[in-house]
Amino acid sequence: MHSTNPVDFQHASWQGHIGVSRTDITPPIGIYARNWGAAQHDVAETIHRSLTLTALTLTPREGGTTLIFVDADLGWWKTPQTFYNFQKRLLETLSLESANLIFGLSHTHAGPPLMAADDSLPGGDLLRAWLEHVFASTVHVIRDALELRFEGTLDWHHGRCDLATVRDLPDPDPVKQRVVCGYNPAGKPDDTLYVGRVTDATGQIRATLVNYACHPTTLAWDNKAISPDYLGAMRDTMQQSTAVPALFMLGACGDLAPRYQYVGDPEIADRHGRQLGFAALATLHGMEPPGTRLAYTATVESGAPLAVWKHQIRALSQELSATQITVELPLKNWPSAEELEHQRLACLDRALEERLRRKRDIRRSVGDGSRYRLQIHIWRIGEAIVIGSCCEPYSILQQELRRRFPEHTILCMNLINGSIGYLPPEHLYDTDIYPVWQTPFDRGSLEITLEAMSSGITDLVAGSVALQT
Repeated sequence: MHSTNPVDFQHASWQGHIGVSRTDITPPIGIYARNWGAAQHDVAETIHRSLTLTALTLTPREGGTTLIFVDADLGWWKTPQTFYNFQKRLLETLSLESANLIFGLSHTHAGPPLMAADDSLPGGDLLRAWLEHVFASTVHVIRDALELRFEGTLDWHHGRCDLATVRDLPDPDPVKQRVVCGYNPAGKPDDTLYVGRVTDATGQIRATLVNYACHPTTLAWDNKAISPDYLGAMRDTMQQSTAVPALFMLGACGDLAPRYQYVGDPEIADRHGRQLGFAALATLHGMEPPGTRLAYTATVESGAPLAVWKHQIRALSQELSATQITVELPLKNWPSAEELEHQRLACLDRALEERLRRKRDIRRSVGDGSRYRLQIHIWRIGEAIVIGSCCEPYSILQQELRRRFPEHTILCMNLINGSIGYLPPEHLYDTDIYPVWQTPFDRGSLEITLEAMSSGITDLVAGSVALQT
């Protein structure tokens, strides 16, 4: 006999106290904003769309430790130390434990770099005041979200979007024997999209979340505007329909980016954002009402025997837990930071000089040893798992985690709580390809991280890891 048990089309749900707050963190025109080696300009000249920073807080209904997620329209931290200093102040100011805070970056490539102020750079003097504004804004929105908490439900639903494409393309020039960073028509990208819906006790929608893996690299070296890239139009598209804030959670996008990118026209970024926004809205509108699932109720005899399914109230999980684990990754045998600085100072090529500057900063960050202790954050929110690190793993990592844990909604995130380097699959280490020569991590690091994440999820789900307080 076929089962007529209730069916959940939402992949995961959680019920508790939820808070949401947003603020503007748009920097001033004239600030240092060079993120591309090929760029011929150094400062931002216009504003395409505002940059925003949004806080989501989750607290158990019966009280307990609050988990805080921050969605910030920012690119990447120049060094882990820059973020550690920022995080240390934030944790002390708000009396938080590091396991309970995820500071996520949208990874726009059209904003100021997150770095210490450098008066030698054009517009570098504006970085200090702006970064202080970002810090104060983070404190404000977290406190505001905590103040405005309501009893609510967070449901997740699975969808698809084909904005992302594989960006590892064998160089069309066979003489060069390398892989360039751009659209590969033969690639098979991960098009997985997860949409979260926050509703209050009356069933009214209060916020949405989008977890998707795609580099925000639409706007490149010709762009002179501050922009959230495609995320701005994605949020606007959703907010015009729902009238509530839309948050973004960047997935494992080390090998994924839009098909058409590296342009200076902001309308292309908006077009990409609308594409993702409409896909997310389609997913949102495919969700069951909050707190319900479909249940078979009867067969009605008509021209055909008709199976009737109706919505049924269901019990929602209130499980909320968090941990952070550490895994040791092997480092490449790079020159010291001092030697890389000597090479940079002697370099006359503007693009190569920028590469050496970034490599120097990474070397300073990981130290001169042979191993690096990478932190991984794991949250359990009902049946959903949020997991990520400061690295940029290839999408195979999230695909494999979802294969291993099919009973959970796995929400992978790149570039949380810092920024440091790519995690490409080990077979690519025999290839001349950007993510391999950019990263300080040696062959096998993605695979080591995958096993550590799998063990961490297993332990958290089994309850052997308690909520850190």
